[in-house]
Amino acid sequence: MRLDSSDVKILACLGEYGPRNVTDVARRLSLNCETVRKRVKRMASRFFLTFHANVYHTNLGLKKAFVFAEAVPGHEEGLFNGLKANDFWIYAGRCYGRYEGCYGIYTVPKGKTTEFEEFVHQLEKTGIAQRAQHFWSTCLHTVNLTEKWFDHRSEAWVFPWDEWLKEIPTEGTELPYTLRDPKDFPITADHTDVLILTELEVDGTVSMSEIARTLKKTPEAVLHHYKNHILKRGLIEKFQPFLFRFDRETSDFLVFVFKFDGGENMARFASSLLDKPFVYTIGKILGESSLVAHICLPRQEFRRFVLCLSKLVRSGFLKNYEYVIEEFERRKAQTISYEFFRDDTWIYDHAKHIKRLQELAEQRNLEVTTSAL
Repeated sequence: MRLDSSDVKILACLGEYGPRNVTDVARRLSLNCETVRKRVKRMASRFFLTFHANVYHTNLGLKKAFVFAEAVPGHEEGLFNGLKANDFWIYAGRCYGRYEGCYGIYTVPKGKTTEFEEFVHQLEKTGIAQRAQHFWSTCLHTVNLTEKWFDHRSEAWVFPWDEWLKEIPTEGTELPYTLRDPKDFPITADHTDVLILTELEVDGTVSMSEIARTLKKTPEAVLHHYKNHILKRGLIEKFQPFLFRFDRETSDFLVFVFKFDGGENMARFASSLLDKPFVYTIGKILGESSLVAHICLPRQEFRRFVLCLSKLVRSGFLKNYEYVIEEFERRKAQTISYEFFRDDTWIYDHAKHIKRLQELAEQRNLEVTTSAL
């Protein structure tokens, strides 16, 4: 099964206008609304298409962190659980490549960065991880599907890597706001805003009346918060139609870190990725000329992509790169930690997080001792 020409056109429009504007999508494509809805329903069934609101955590007073950790052999599951010992995780996944391990993404209250770094250190100190490293990132810029690199005649994706290499140095250097180091991490939301965002993270198509019933509020109140707080205050970065763009059985999800000697090359490279079908999200590592990207590639194209990166390194455009391969079937995600948002502030219980790590370490040691008897 693969996407056909109409599927790609609909997905591109949904990425631009959002899943809540099917009428605009149908009008743009000169299609009947019901035709678009049937197509979307078909893709949801065949390609596991879902819609999510990607929250702009910066405007919630939350700072994004990535953690990559190497597992103690035989205790990979303990590391996976260890990453989730911190209440502010939003993503945890198994990975391999550079090492067998896991990685996690967190949204940490801006005043608790020192405590979070201690949490990462404790992953190693307790023996849950052999090695753990972290970096702080901007919010992730969503790269929704476009028709770029899709051949409508053959109804297949094409990968003109040589053209991409020529394109990169000609790109502009003006980055979107999502890929620039923020000046601050203000809390511009109230409790109702956070609850609405949580619902939209789960399902970007959920109606305001459904959210109102869930939150036990009036539809008018929910709509007011959505229009006058969430949208006007920039609490949503973008709505993302998420699906497997290429064949699921023959493609891999990867997390890449790209390092540059200067901001200009970094910006040109980032700009070249903003309309490519193999990119899902891009972030900038704070204070560095480095990018982190979630990528999916057919395996036969992966080596060609890496060869391109090698050429960029040899030419001096790219300083270095590294990646891990994600075990996509072994991953978990959760919404923003709404339950820890009280009186317009985030409650971060560092002692509880460390205690959980210690309990996990004790449990592992007990299992090792018992199995040796």
